[in-house]
Amino acid sequence: MIYVNYPDLEIRRLSFYLATEEYMALHYPENEYFFMWQVNPTVIFGRNQLIENEVNLEYVKSHNIQYYRRKSGGGCVYADFSNIMFSFITPTFQKDFVFETYLNRIVSSLNSLGLDTHFSGRNDILIGEQKISGNAFYRIGNRSCVHGTMLFDTDLSVMVKAITPDNEKLISKGIDSVRKRVTNLKDHFDLDIETFKIEMKKRLCDSEITLTKQDLIGIAKIETTYLDPSFIYGKNPGYTLIKKGRLTVGQMEVRLELKNDIIKKMNMLGDYFLVGDTDILLDQFINIEFSRPAFSTVLKKINLKEFVYNLDESEFLDLLFERA
Repeated sequence: MIYVNYPDLEIRRLSFYLATEEYMALHYPENEYFFMWQVNPTVIFGRNQLIENEVNLEYVKSHNIQYYRRKSGGGCVYADFSNIMFSFITPTFQKDFVFETYLNRIVSSLNSLGLDTHFSGRNDILIGEQKISGNAFYRIGNRSCVHGTMLFDTDLSVMVKAITPDNEKLISKGIDSVRKRVTNLKDHFDLDIETFKIEMKKRLCDSEITLTKQDLIGIAKIETTYLDPSFIYGKNPGYTLIKKGRLTVGQMEVRLELKNDIIKKMNMLGDYFLVGDTDILLDQFINIEFSRPAFSTVLKKINLKEFVYNLDESEFLDLLFERA
């Protein structure tokens, strides 16, 4: 198997690494290729998943966590720089044993390092009953791209908050559950992450290549398909988001109808005192992104107190973007 190197040490967006798989499957000779990569905090969800069902958008945006859709199926995963991502590009598409063949190579390599891992039979690699790796694959022409995660020292609490709906009780239960079901490799041996990568490369590959600058240009062109908002958000149906709580001005409930994270309709309910026409206020938010920066930009142009008696801007924003 051939190991694939980048010509520099730049840390790229996850979308670039996914585009690398495609580029190699389309343009490189029909060999077996493998490469490992790391990204800054990122959420990756499957081709057929609804983003609002899988990603806590408020949390990821407020914590500068990137999010992307991949072209393979499967579930939503979180990666940070202490999580190793890996990719195989195979010479043929043979769906009946893609996982078994390539993931068992990962298992064999891990076990040669003194671990006791096994392939779950669907798409996971486990130590005992705890998951260390989740994987997916998809077809490009007559070839396969197999990619997966390898938990090394990932912050599991951030992972749960990023991929769990915005509900404190669910998040709390989710963290407890995840700690029982998944584990980091660092808890099972003394290797550091760079040494581990070197050892895996030695066990899986017998030669290596380095991508050219021209390759990087071709990869960047493919990457644009991953960055297109119509691909990221997909054919998501509209949905309703409800934010409510007691403010200084009284009880307030805000209902928002969203489509691809864009506000299509907005209502305010509660026992606060009106001093202006709230329809005029709410119309200012139609067709903007549901994010704190977008709302803050609108609120710079208007005075909330001219619509709701004594309504404080920061308190209003906290209701929308910081409460469970």
